Amino acid sequence: MIHAQQDNNLSHEMLRIVTATHHDPFEVLGRHPLGDKATADMDTLVRIYIPGARSAALLIGNQAISMVRVEGTDFFVWRGLSKDLPIHYQIHWFDRHNLPHTEFDPYCFAPQLGDIDMHLFAEGQHWNIHEHLGAHPRTVEGVDGVVFATWAPNAERISVVGDFNDWDGRAHPMRVRGGSGLWELFIPGVKAGAIYKFEIRNRASGAVFLKSDPYGQAFELRPQTGTIVKSSSEYKWQDTQWINKREHWNWQASPMSVYEMHLGSWRRGWVGEFLNYREIAHQLVDYIKPLGFTHVEVLPVSEHPFDDSWGYQTTGYFAPTSRFGSPDDFRYFVDYLHQHDIGVILDWVPAHFPKDAHALARFDGSALYEHEDPRLGEHRDWGTLIYNYGRNEVRNFLLASALFWLKEYHLDGLRVDAVASMLYLDYSREHDQWLPNKYGGNENLEAMDFLKQLNEVCHGQVPGALVIAEESTSWPQVTRPTWVGGLGFSMKWNMGWMHDTLDYFSKDPIHRQYHHNQLTFGMIYAFTENFQLPFSHDEVVHGKGSMLNKMPGDDWQKFANLRLLYTYMYTYPGTKLLFMGCEFGQWSEWAAGRSLDWHLMDFAPHQGLHGLVKDLNHCYRNMPSLYERSFRHDGFEWIDCHDSTQSIISYIRKSDEGFCIVVLNFTPIARANYRIGVPVAGTYHEVLNSDSSFYGGSNYGNSSPLATQEVPWMNHQQSLDINLPPLGALILKLS
Repeated sequence: MIHAQQDNNLSHEMLRIVTATHHDPFEVLGRHPLGDKATADMDTLVRIYIPGARSAALLIGNQAISMVRVEGTDFFVWRGLSKDLPIHYQIHWFDRHNLPHTEFDPYCFAPQLGDIDMHLFAEGQHWNIHEHLGAHPRTVEGVDGVVFATWAPNAERISVVGDFNDWDGRAHPMRVRGGSGLWELFIPGVKAGAIYKFEIRNRASGAVFLKSDPYGQAFELRPQTGTIVKSSSEYKWQDTQWINKREHWNWQASPMSVYEMHLGSWRRGWVGEFLNYREIAHQLVDYIKPLGFTHVEVLPVSEHPFDDSWGYQTTGYFAPTSRFGSPDDFRYFVDYLHQHDIGVILDWVPAHFPKDAHALARFDGSALYEHEDPRLGEHRDWGTLIYNYGRNEVRNFLLASALFWLKEYHLDGLRVDAVASMLYLDYSREHDQWLPNKYGGNENLEAMDFLKQLNEVCHGQVPGALVIAEESTSWPQVTRPTWVGGLGFSMKWNMGWMHDTLDYFSKDPIHRQYHHNQLTFGMIYAFTENFQLPFSHDEVVHGKGSMLNKMPGDDWQKFANLRLLYTYMYTYPGTKLLFMGCEFGQWSEWAAGRSLDWHLMDFAPHQGLHGLVKDLNHCYRNMPSLYERSFRHDGFEWIDCHDSTQSIISYIRKSDEGFCIVVLNFTPIARANYRIGVPVAGTYHEVLNSDSSFYGGSNYGNSSPLATQEVPWMNHQQSLDINLPPLGALILKLS
């Protein structure tokens, strides 16, 4: 027999439900044995709390048994026999608009987070924690719904709020799992596509606020900040051949030429709108495949609220931005590039995060992901917060994010932003604005350990994946293995070479003879790390001028200088990176709010520069001497680095199969009968002349094959007599 009985007494625990302060609503709501109050015809109580409900009934079999409202409240109770009650029972209720609802009671389901998952997360060792925290559609014992979970140890109460419960924090309070700081709730009936946030009440202050999900995998389009419940992807990848090849790729002896780009401003639609990831993929392959780049590096596509941050102030560490489409659209972008033999690297930002109120900042009302002390926890230059790398759960959050992008989206590598700011406690700080480590030094020991672990985990879990450091100081062994004391990165941006080179090229050629060391100094340390040579987005914004406008002289000299610069980069040891627009010579600085100046491609000088970059890429990829020993000292040899008076340098690049000769003239004076020593007698020919008329140059060079002469020169027994073009570079090879 089934009974309903009125209960007019509100206990302290029930009051905590009403006031939305309870840390474990399962103590009050759901099914409970009556214990010593049990009788022969009632041994179980069901209590529900539905704000705004007009009435409620318990569905048992074919019967709808009215539940009794606790007078003056939105509690409803039922008392009866446990044997009559399904394990997972349904509630039928009418809302304030007298609309009916039928749903399973969330508070009759067991916990969903496993003990092992919670243990690994507490240790900072759960590489797939994003599969458990966040929002995940699940079928629990035959009932469909969504499991919500988050980490917030200093919360007094957390509720899931969304369009499925009128954003009412009293409707779905979560339960805390012991002392783990983890909160969870399975809500039956919620489906993929639902928009939600976490409503959090801080234990110390009582403040109540809304937060987006740190582990969310899809978000609303800005300026909205809600998280979207994402269904499991059914995307069918077509890049198996690429992934298998990558696993065995010897990247240290392979060409790597990277086209760095910002998806929002590479190209736009007819009315200035963003293109979809899929549209970009097709247009991009058609453009850069003929150009010969091996990889694309995209500025952060992880969700971010502010367009002008270019993605570097990330709020969604597990979500591609909705600006350009859905997560599956981004999968298509990566897949399509892979099918056309182009790798994809993602800018990833573990150094800092923004202060936006809806995101990670003071997530549970305390400094959770960041440090409490601003001397450790704030980048004042950038107005952002610094992660607390010493906290296991924070470190796990970041490590899981890195692996998520590499595995879930098949990315070929991560370029880790602002590594220097992570390594130094006094980075961009006055003497009284930072705290030393336990040894009194300025090294961030916790960040060091995190970066080592990042590289070990990424390289171990994803064979062939690259992790590249943007590190601008002389920190030792950035790209050396962790087991010999290094940080373990695959490569490091060669910022010293880049700054010295651009400073040298900015000078009038008449003065370059006094700065010759800026060309030669880099070779002292060129093989201390695995270097990538970057002319990145950072060099063409904020008043620094475009690459073309950095060059001195009239328009002809500007283009000639830039052709010379690119030839120098492509023949210098290290992999290559060039930012979009630099390949055809934009006059203006990069502007993230609009498309590149593609109309410039209608003009011959820009076409010539574009053609040179294409030929340099193909030269680089087809000549092992330019890439096979990029990180080895035996792949480079000076012919002459001392001709400062004429501002000329010459060198040999070597591989197992042969060598090539590179000669560069950094003045606008053509040099006839310029003699260089060569290691092998024979006939040489021009592989590339940056002054060719094909590229818009003066076409001064060496049209016929060049035969060596037995004239000892520059420590070689053989030499060549060559014509050296003005502001030009030659690549010569033995015929």
